[in-house]
Amino acid sequence: MSVAVDWTGFGFNEARSSPILQGAGMFGSSSSRRERQMELAERFADRLPPGQHIMEDWPVLTHGATPSKDAADWRIAVTGLVETELQFDLAEFGAIAAATVHADFHCVTRFSIMDNDWEGVPVAALMELVEPRPEARAVMVHCEGGYTTNLLLDDFLRAENLLAFQRNGTPLSAEHGGPVRLIVPHLYAWKSAKWVNGIEFSAADSPGFWERNGYHMRGEPFAEERFG
Repeated sequence: MSVAVDWTGFGFNEARSSPILQGAGMFGSSSSRRERQMELAERFADRLPPGQHIMEDWPVLTHGATPSKDAADWRIAVTGLVETELQFDLAEFGAIAAATVHADFHCVTRFSIMDNDWEGVPVAALMELVEPRPEARAVMVHCEGGYTTNLLLDDFLRAENLLAFQRNGTPLSAEHGGPVRLIVPHLYAWKSAKWVNGIEFSAADSPGFWERNGYHMRGEPFAEERFG
């Protein structure tokens, strides 16, 4: 994995049952495409987890309607095992801090997108305002539409994680999780949840949506932790 954090700079949940896939890079079997895949696999051999192939566009994988949330109405709440619960609107949240994280993106459905620049609020900066209680061991990430995903506290607190507004200089579309999505580069992308609106600290690591439906509790790509 390639991760570089610039602290001076500014669902992706995976498909649920019958995904809608958009993006021409998902398809095609020409010799030129095979040659391109071989070239990319060789170039990124030390960063490509087993069982993955590289895509150069960013397909949309989702289930059902994309939530419609006006930026003016967006809120994020920090709840659970914290000394003081917090809530921010988008302007307040964006004012906490800003960073750019350069990282790869690995979907459990076996595609990877390399060399992304994610821009947003670092989890580490948010945590300067949050005081978890000593018994907190995990977080549950809550999203518009009721989607959830779980993370051990150590995984959530890693320096490269952030709550992103932009990718490669472009604001995240609603289809890709805007206005704000979590980015956790070292785990499969269903942990990088779209449409985040809450972070709940808890004493135990409880399964979120996909984890209740057969996915691994952690999801480390280089260990191929796809299923529980």
